[in-house]
Amino acid sequence: MYPRAFICGLSGFSLSKQERRFLAKARPAGVALFKRNVEDPEQLRRLTNEIRDTASANGRTLILVDQEGGRVQRLSGPHWRLYPAARAFGQMYRVKGKEALQTARLCAQMMASDLHSVGINTACAPVLDVPVPGADNVIGDRAYADDPETVTLLGRAVAEGLLAGGVLPVMKHIPGHGRAMADSHLALPVVHTPLAELKMADFAPFRALHWLPMAMTAHVTFTAIDPSVPITISKRAIDAVIRGEIGFTGLLMSDDLSMGALTGSLDERARACLEAGCDLALHCNGNMREMEEVAGASPVLEGPALDRFEAALAQLKAPTPFDAHRAELARTETLAAIA
Repeated sequence: MYPRAFICGLSGFSLSKQERRFLAKARPAGVALFKRNVEDPEQLRRLTNEIRDTASANGRTLILVDQEGGRVQRLSGPHWRLYPAARAFGQMYRVKGKEALQTARLCAQMMASDLHSVGINTACAPVLDVPVPGADNVIGDRAYADDPETVTLLGRAVAEGLLAGGVLPVMKHIPGHGRAMADSHLALPVVHTPLAELKMADFAPFRALHWLPMAMTAHVTFTAIDPSVPITISKRAIDAVIRGEIGFTGLLMSDDLSMGALTGSLDERARACLEAGCDLALHCNGNMREMEEVAGASPVLEGPALDRFEAALAQLKAPTPFDAHRAELARTETLAAIA
């Protein structure tokens, strides 16, 4: 029994009767959690266990959360550690180089430990976008730096730390959201940058880390690639750029289909992204009517998409043992340099 090609959200701290029936019938490939689903560690462990018991197709379910640090961390105080925004590591890197990479990796491994302990197996990080002056602040300090080399180095360190902690990383927002002059949650950004410049800068971190197991698309239209539609629903962009130029062979999910950058009904959006080449359609807001639309448009995973799903899950390993007390001490000392 294979899962269907979508990821959904939930409405609260536990599964409602309607959500339980939906998950059991629809069998999503994953469930994305948000602050509205997070109260404390005990509650969250109960919820993730309930998700697996209800939705799991042969024990294979992604349970995802946006846990970047800074302003984007769904598990936060007082029950979980607080982590700095990505840009803090980039600032540290300019001064301390290798030490910043070690710190980023350690923080990511500790973050993975937080997630793994409550049954979450996927973190939607690292952000590999390379911002430009004047871009919308939707990325802002979520980016490690303004140059692709630093973004690549720190993104690799974070991805390695997450994997070492037993959690899958999801690089985002492929092939780049850093030039967007609008917040794609609200409107569709359109980028007019020449393709040669995009290849040299925006695509570079994704190309360097093309081996990572999972990636999330950018709801951005690049006129040099496909002027008619955003990346998420552009077969031309996914084939030629994400799978071609960048060389990404892993599991590709859309960004949230309920965002303002996209138009049409939710089932139309889901069909469009899957037909374009996304392996999974992501829908986050927990609205049951919309979830049912997305599920109805999402086929059972098969063929290359199923292979990529299984290959991603195969990269989940038991966390690498480390001394949590010493790691916390090292983290405290090194983050003092960032502050």
